[in-house]
Amino acid sequence: MGFLKTFTLGGIHPPENKLSANKFIEVLPIPPRVMVPLGQNLGAPSKALVKRGDKVKAGQLIASGESFISANLHSPVSGTVFKLDNVVDASGYRRPAVIINVDGDKWEDGIDISDKLISDINLTAEEIIQKVKTAGIVGMGGATFPTHVKLMVPPGKKAEYLIINGVECEPYLTADHRLMLEKGPEIMVGTQLLMRALKVDKAIIGIENNKPDAIGHLTELAKSYAGISVQPVMVKYPQGGEKQLIKALLNREVPSTKLPIEVGCVVQNVGTAFAVYEAVQKNKPLIDRIITVTGKAVKKPSNFKVRIGTPLKFLIEAAEGLPENTGKIIGGGPMMGKALFSEDVPVVKGSSGILLMPVEESHRKEEGPCIRCSKCTEACPMGLEPFLLARAARASRYDMAEKERIMDCIECGSCQYTCPANIPLLDYLRLGKNKVGGLIRARHKK
Repeated sequence: MGFLKTFTLGGIHPPENKLSANKFIEVLPIPPRVMVPLGQNLGAPSKALVKRGDKVKAGQLIASGESFISANLHSPVSGTVFKLDNVVDASGYRRPAVIINVDGDKWEDGIDISDKLISDINLTAEEIIQKVKTAGIVGMGGATFPTHVKLMVPPGKKAEYLIINGVECEPYLTADHRLMLEKGPEIMVGTQLLMRALKVDKAIIGIENNKPDAIGHLTELAKSYAGISVQPVMVKYPQGGEKQLIKALLNREVPSTKLPIEVGCVVQNVGTAFAVYEAVQKNKPLIDRIITVTGKAVKKPSNFKVRIGTPLKFLIEAAEGLPENTGKIIGGGPMMGKALFSEDVPVVKGSSGILLMPVEESHRKEEGPCIRCSKCTEACPMGLEPFLLARAARASRYDMAEKERIMDCIECGSCQYTCPANIPLLDYLRLGKNKVGGLIRARHKK
């Protein structure tokens, strides 16, 4: 295939372990009860519009995103609101949620749940953005930034390129890969809708070279869609980071603390493109998603289409249960995912995978002293000095951490992966980012 593009700064090559890459998407049965957390997007949580005893249908608005950066929430099922209560989410904290007892599967009027492809686009940019907002679409790659806000290009800025992120560089995860293979035409129409919303005439779908079947399939489809091209990129983690993908595809560098629109780009995940297609063409809000359930000891690594609010234990059971040697349940992939302490945590819009990690791989090795080897600095795709930032956070020197650009950290974990001293660098970086972010917000309020 010749020379493959990639980003130039840092990066690592962890084992891929794409155990479920050849497993077709299965539709998971609806559980008897769902728990729908109100905070499923970056920004302000949604505000509940229902109360105990209310009857709801699948696709019905149950919570509104009232802040600028917020997103609507819809009932993923039909049934009766059991109660509004706090439930444990992936963070380990108890947060507000709408708990619904399921009764059948009745849908809100006007939602098309057929598989028929609707490719005609008759809406203006503003109408597309409004439908995306109404449907509660957020970034499906894990960041969960409200999509309608991302489509509203700030005054004085201009989008030139839409980049569709089909990289899926996180080891083990295959949900996006399967979506590209099984819903290619819908992704193409979703890409066209996003292009129209942004008023751009060029879109690039970036896919890592370990998915030749998806590259071939979408390349063939793209021949029928003006302005859309497919670009294979080298396998390198964390190529799915939007700044890394922009560098790989266009050789443009997003400045420190700035957004991709600064260099004329808007990046959307392939799952987001599919959700936008369903929202605009089918009037279907974001109430389900594809999730990978995997692990070296998992009997049936799988990709499931599952309703939001489904407890994770139903997905684990569908993959033929929790292996006896499970040491950790990871929400997401092994690099950026977080350990969960309960199988009752519900699926949310940003859920991408469940990794059941065996005991022998899930223990942290004993931390040793930093040997000044600079491997963490060489691996950092943002050009940071992780050892220095971790020391600053550890010593509560948040002024130093901010000065040394801790807010540029994308929390990819490359530094910790390469550290021969087993220092939990990512933990310290996350702590430091949280504290510095709070200080910055406090300054802006003054």
